Formats: sequence, structure tokens, C-alpha cells
Amino acid sequence: MTAALLIGTSDDVPVDTPRIPAREAAERELSRPMYHENEPNLLQRALNRFWEWIDSLFGAVSGGGPGGMIGLIAIVLVVTALAAALWWRLGKPQRAAGSADSLFDDSPRSASAHRAAAEAHAAAERWNQAVQERMRAIVRSLEERALLDARPGRTADEAAAEAGRSLPDHADELRAAARVFDDVTYGGRTADRRACERLRDLDLSLERAKPRLTTAAPGAAE
Repeated sequence: MTAALLIGTSDDVPVDTPRIPAREAAERELSRPMYHENEPNLLQRALNRFWEWIDSLFGAVSGGGPGGMIGLIAIVLVVTALAAALWWRLGKPQRAAGSADSLFDDSPRSASAHRAAAEAHAAAERWNQAVQERMRAIVRSLEERALLDARPGRTADEAAAEAGRSLPDHADELRAAARVFDDVTYGGRTADRRACERLRDLDLSLERAKPRLTTAAPGAAE
């Protein structure tokens, strides 16, 4: 009787799936993209953890003793300094090589057109755009005078270096102008009236400058 009962119950034991294959199947299923479409990315998760940490610090300070206000001020200063450091670092995007640094866009204009645009921006006190258009006017004017070859994709730094070989008396000013252009265009800096006027004065000086033909840049007139 007992043996029969044991035999009968043995038929009712469910089939047990091995743990390792089952776990691997579950992991494969959960790794499918459809389960992660709405999850925050790595940066968002890091920021969430950071703000959770800040909230916990504020909670601990606000529940403290008489020195809690001093601690709160210290935390605010630290967070402000960290935010400023991050803005300074992330606010200066890395410049990609190649056409991303090109001085001109895909719609070429004459030097006079760039000068007119620079004057219009300056009149409206849009100093960043005025600096950019003035630098383009300088380089386009040098191309029109055959002191620079008209080469697509040229950067401001390259134009300044090449022009400085045929106009050595203005080489330093050209490099400084290219630096201002790069700072405004790629470095997140802000130009002012003085920077705009320096580039305008350089533009006027270069109009009157005569190149040294013995060191002329490629494409210069012989």
C-alpha cells in the first residue's frame, strides 16, 4: 500500500526546468530593446544620482543644529563652483576635424557682402556675428586679390597662417583675429565692441597693404 502510494505520487511531480538555462533565457528576453526604450541614458542616470545626493545633503543640513546654515551655505558654494566648472568644460565643444571648422558656409559671398553683413551686425550690437562676418570679409578679400588661393574648407587659423607669409607685417594681427573668430565660433566666448573694431581696423589695413612677393602664399600674383 505504501509502495503504491509512493509510486502514484511520483507521477505528479512537476518537471523542474534547470535554473541556469532558465536564467539565461530570461536575460535574453529582458535584454531586448523594447524593454529599455524609456529608460534614461547613462548621463541622465548619473545626473539623477547626483541630484539625489544633493537632496540628501540638504536634508541632513536642514535637520542639523545651529551650524546648519553655515553648512548649507558651504554646500551651495560647492555646487555652484561645480556647475560653473561643468559649464566651462562642456560649453567649449570639441572641434571636429575637417569641414566643421570651415571659415565659409556653402553659399559663397564677396568680401563687400561680408563687410556689409558685419556692419549691419555691429550696428545692432551683435558683436559675435559682426566678428565672424568681418573675419570672412578679410579672408575673402585676400582671395579676391589673389593673395590666398580660393580653397574650400579652409579654417581661420589656416587662412591667417598662409596670409601671414605674404603679409608678414600683419601676421600677428591675422593670428589674433583668427583666434577671436575661433573663440566666438567654437569656444562659446562672447565678443565685444573692441574686438569688432580691431578686426575692422585690420580689414582696412590689409586693404592698403602690399604683399612681399618673394614669400607669397600659394596662388599669389607673381
